[in-house]
Amino acid sequence: MRFLGNVLATLVGLFLFCMIFFFGIVFIGAIAGSAGSSVPVKSDAVIELDISKVTNDYGGKSRYPEFNHFEVNHDGLSNILAAIEAAETDDKIKGISIINNNSALGAAQSKALRDQLEKFKKSGKFIYSYADVYTQKDYYLNSVADQIYINPIGSMEFRGLSTEVMFFKDLQEKSGIKLEVVRHGKYKSAVEPFLQNEMSDSNREQITSLISSVWHSLLTDISKSRNISTTRLNEIADGLLARNPEMAKQEKLIDRIEYEDVYHSDIRKALKLDQNAKKYNKIKILDYAKNVATTGKSAGTSDKIAIIYAQGEILSGEGDENYIGEGSIRRALKAVREDKNVKAVVLRIDSPGGSALTADLIWREIELTRKVKPVVTSMGNLAASGGYYIACNSNTIFAEEQTITGSIGVFGMLPNLTALSSRIGIHTQQVVTNKNAAGYSPFVPIDENFKAVTQEEVERVYTTFINRVAAGRDLSIDDVDKVAQGRVWSGTEALQNGLVDKIGGLDDAIAEAAKLAKIEKYKTVDYPEYDKNFQDLLASMGVPFMKSKSEILLDELGPEAYRLLQEVKMATKTSGVQALMPFKLQLN
Repeated sequence: MRFLGNVLATLVGLFLFCMIFFFGIVFIGAIAGSAGSSVPVKSDAVIELDISKVTNDYGGKSRYPEFNHFEVNHDGLSNILAAIEAAETDDKIKGISIINNNSALGAAQSKALRDQLEKFKKSGKFIYSYADVYTQKDYYLNSVADQIYINPIGSMEFRGLSTEVMFFKDLQEKSGIKLEVVRHGKYKSAVEPFLQNEMSDSNREQITSLISSVWHSLLTDISKSRNISTTRLNEIADGLLARNPEMAKQEKLIDRIEYEDVYHSDIRKALKLDQNAKKYNKIKILDYAKNVATTGKSAGTSDKIAIIYAQGEILSGEGDENYIGEGSIRRALKAVREDKNVKAVVLRIDSPGGSALTADLIWREIELTRKVKPVVTSMGNLAASGGYYIACNSNTIFAEEQTITGSIGVFGMLPNLTALSSRIGIHTQQVVTNKNAAGYSPFVPIDENFKAVTQEEVERVYTTFINRVAAGRDLSIDDVDKVAQGRVWSGTEALQNGLVDKIGGLDDAIAEAAKLAKIEKYKTVDYPEYDKNFQDLLASMGVPFMKSKSEILLDELGPEAYRLLQEVKMATKTSGVQALMPFKLQLN
């Protein structure tokens, strides 16, 4: 027995030693990786624009108080845009190559990147593009190129925009899980998915208007780059007249039908290399972005404009690169408000909204900041509901033409399991001391008194919301109410309705902030800084058992099933009154 005990103790000891050794190596690797030097840029180099891993505007800054470590990521879209801007005047960079680009960016982000590439072309440097298959979204970005190549056996997608809205009324009845929806009285189409099985005429009208506005913006850019009228582009989409390489070339959407080796040979010719040269110097965009960030640039002044990124759903808590929490955002606003060198603030928003309480806490912090220095908002892909709430009191609001914004409205959803529990033989009874002591239970039918109190809270938050918008936008309550009711708008439509001031990107917002602050020379500094722990660090490095639940589910289910799960999850997880787009609008 003693022998077996010794063996067991030895095995446990070896296991613990291996675990400690493993985590030590991982930790040291993480620290070394975050502090690693940038990749040098060779002469006559071409940037490889691979943005498949770029999703957010902001890569993020993270603090790990447990071991006094600070980390800065350079993989946000803002870093990519800054890198391309730097490349315009970098003598070592001669061009940009886009090969089989698989972008995860949204419409407004793609617009911002495309505009930056247009500026790069004006420097006289080239942009070449090659793909085996062009998706419609990727073609929009790649259409900026001087020369567009496609594989001879490849294909192209150009058919117009579409979107799908899922409806859950039958699912509720069949599953026995009912969602009790409490909403503002006129707040109609936004919560349709939980009340019926098909789209109402008014909802179809607003979504059609939105995607038509976005499609027109995309066509306008493609038309300018390819010298094809928008009328003809619509005809091509309607007839699927660019579905294979030969047809796409005939319609002048692409320039060359070649294999990739010919593409690289043509780049060597553009670089004026010796014909016998088999390679040319390349640098990946993320490496170049890190190089630019490491090198830095100084405007020779202590004046700064702070850029605060608010990206993801609005929830409670600290927040990170993927969701907005009041902790990091409020801390950032307080820091820039009290920093005498920060002369203005730009709030960059990409959010569908979320918790009304958290949105109001952030709104208040912006209100305090605005009393001290100018606050300008730049809207990305989304600034809807709570995302618009935190923008509405800015001095100036910018949106891209494709930005989805508005959705001014609030609701509450309470999952009720009475039917399900009855089917499976569960019965619930309550004992209370007072009339309203039990509050809400999902296992008994909703109490009408509780529902009335919840309705009152929804109305109170909605009234607060439209009053915030009216004051921030200098509009009457009635005018706001007309464009509210949960309706979503494109950036172009939002401008027409007075919800935003100007069409433009982040650079335009920064320029406006400088103008309001009356400064000409300035540096920009990014916020917020997120407080994280050791487990967050391991998860960020992809340690398998430290992967997030979302990452594991996406791997196992695939994108379509995962999307359905997220839709159902959103319907059942909400706590408190929500200023959130209650359905996801994904443009295809």
